[in-house]
Order: sequence, then C-alpha cells, then structure tokens
Amino acid sequence: MSLVELIAQADERGLAASGLACLDRCVPLLGGDDEVLRPLWASLTDGGGDWGESLEKARVALDAAGPDEPAEDEAARLARRMLGAAPADRTAAGIREWADACSVASLQIHRLLDPAEDGAGSVDVPREGRTEGISPLVAAELRRQVTVLELLAGHGAGGLRRALEVSTEGRRVLRAVVSRRARGRV
Repeated sequence: MSLVELIAQADERGLAASGLACLDRCVPLLGGDDEVLRPLWASLTDGGGDWGESLEKARVALDAAGPDEPAEDEAARLARRMLGAAPADRTAAGIREWADACSVASLQIHRLLDPAEDGAGSVDVPREGRTEGISPLVAAELRRQVTVLELLAGHGAGGLRRALEVSTEGRRVLRAVVSRRARGRV
C-alpha cells in the first residue's frame, strides 16, 4: 500500500503520530534536543496529556512561533513550517491535512539533504508507491513514514512505542547528515 493510501486510511491517532514522527526526525534542523517532542508523543497515549498544551511548549522550546530566520536554509525553513502548522486541536480533519503536509515536507527535507542524485522528479512519486530512482536518504524516510502508519494501524496506542523508536532512528540519521553537512561548510 502506498504512503498516500496509508494516510488516507489512518485514524486520528495514526495521523497525529505520522505528522509528529516526521517533525521529530527533523528536530536536528531546529536545534532542539531529543526530548523536546516527548510530551507530544505522550499526549497520543490514552490519558497521556493535552496535545495543544504540549504543542505550545514545544513551539516555545524550539522558538518556532517566530518568523523564519533569513540565514536558515530551505530544509530548516520546511521543518519550522511543519511545527508552525501543527493544529492545536487534535481533530481528524486538521490532523489529516497536517500529517500529509508533514509527509511531503519531510521527504523534501531528506531530498534536499541527500548528496546522492534523486531521479524521482518530485516527492509525490515515492509517496504514490513508485520508488525507482529515489535517493537512499529519501528511500529510508519513506520506509519510516510507512512503518509508523502501519504500526499505528495494526496496534493502535500499542504501536506508539515502536513508532517513537523508528522516529528516533531517523532523527539520529538526520542529525549525522546535518553534522556532516555543517563540517563541509567550514
């Protein structure tokens, strides 16, 4: 099943986890620590806290409420927009739109950061299930997005821990890419 189909079929918790996982993997671009989004993850569990309050705290911690900095590169601007666009109310309609936008933005971020040539043309191609010619970093991000949605579809709240582990793995990869890239600029 394609990523687009998985997003279309996901419930509210799955969509929130999907968008949050995309954002979580991009935290290295925002200068945040690995725990900054943990309260948002906790809010997805039954009785785990308030999504809106946790979101506002994350925005403050990542200073995402302010305007984009002119010196930021496109990847960081996309990550800031992901956080800025997160709906304060975790309703199905708002979360679905946000999760879809996060999916696109995260794939675009990975495409921008991957030094390998990406022959897919656009990020819509792999999201629709055609993966020929996509770069390794984009392919790995696509697999993570699919895995998160499948975990939540198959296990509900029980899939959250594994979804967080998948996201943590992706964050480590992106942190290494960002670090390598920064060293190359010096």
